[in-house]
This record gives sequence, structure tokens and C-alpha cells, in this order.
Amino acid sequence: MPTDVRCLVETDDSSGVVRVSGVLDESSSGTVRDALLGRLCDRPGPLVVDVTGLRTTDPATWDVFGEVRRAVLDWPAADLLLCDPSAAARDVPAWPTLDGALAALAATPLAAVLTADLEPVVGAAREARHLVGEGCDRWGVSELTEPGSIAVTEMVNNVVAHARTPMTVRLAPRDNALHVAVRDHSSRLPSFTGLAPQHIAGGRGLLLIHTVSRRWGATPVPDGKVVWCVLHPEDQL
Repeated sequence: MPTDVRCLVETDDSSGVVRVSGVLDESSSGTVRDALLGRLCDRPGPLVVDVTGLRTTDPATWDVFGEVRRAVLDWPAADLLLCDPSAAARDVPAWPTLDGALAALAATPLAAVLTADLEPVVGAAREARHLVGEGCDRWGVSELTEPGSIAVTEMVNNVVAHARTPMTVRLAPRDNALHVAVRDHSSRLPSFTGLAPQHIAGGRGLLLIHTVSRRWGATPVPDGKVVWCVLHPEDQL
């Protein structure tokens, strides 16, 4: 339950609702952002945030909710919805009542998600590839098995070689695309500078992810980061 002096963030594990109350200002917006990102990376599925008890003297601070939603939209099965009677937040779907927000969430088909918690060991990439193959077969996107396996191998191997922390591999379909993410517990972000010179060993993993995916990125979260990518069948032709 992250808090600061003026702002309270309360999580309801049974319903998937987060309540944010008190005063939202420049100093507390970081607390709110970190709490929501932490919740979204640790539990798959959309999140409903009840801001009925939240107020601010600076309308610009409401942008933190749009910032969080933009950060997670390409994660597997992630989204952010608001119960916001004031309709003050921009770029986030909002309803004036909590019942309305929960009804909208219930009307949305539950996303299929596969998750594996892995240790940073040599065999981790093999387990992650198996998860991708299982998901692609289950969701009818077998043409994404190979590029998805390439991407997840590089993501996992980066954790094994650099972060050296336990990790969570998650994937989910959306429309005809495959969304893949690996969450670790290192704050060190990957740095992609394009094609590595031929005389330099290594450094080509991010290039492979960049090549097989339409979009990819890394999002800092409390206690680590999420590296994600989105793959489309038509890009593999």
C-alpha cells in the first residue's frame, strides 16, 4: 500500500481495483505511477483505478494516468481504466461510477495469458521458447512461433547475462498480434544503438528483437523493468 504524506494508494486483491485518494501533486504523482506500474507488471489483466477520492490543485498532474496507460498498452493483456466522476484524466477510458467501470471490464473478453516464472539459468531460454510455442499453437498464430522464440530468447538471455535476477515471462494475443514481455528485477535498461560492428562480439540480441517485432521497448518499474515486444504475422512475410 504505497503512500506519501498526502496521497494514499490502496489495492484490493480480490477485485483488481486500486483506489487512489488524497491530494495528487507533483511530489505524489511518482508514488501513484510506481504503484500502478508495479501492480500491472505483477498481475496480468486490465486494472480499474478508482479516483473518486482524489483531488488536485494542478490539472496537469492527472496526466500520470495517461502516462501509465501508454506505458503498458503493448504489454501482454494490460490496460488501465478509471472510475473518474470528474473526467479530469485524459487518454484513459473512464466511467463516472465504479460499478460502471467494473461492468465495462466484465463485458470485455478475458484475455488469454501464459506466464512462467524462471530463474536466471542457462535453461531459462529453452523454457521460454516452449511457452511461446504453446501459446502460438493455442491462439492460432503458429507463424509467430519462430520470431516469437527469437525475441523471447534474446530477452531471457539478457536477464541471464546481465540482470541475473529471477524473471517472469508473459505472453498474450491481441487481435492477430502476439505480445511478449519479460519482467526482471534489475533497473539497468537495454541500450540499442543499431547494428554492431562485425569485429565486436555480442551486442546483436536487441537487433534481433528489433528485426522480428513491429514495436519493442523497456519500461522501468519499481524494483526492475519490463522488456516487451509486439509481433504481427504480416511482418514475417
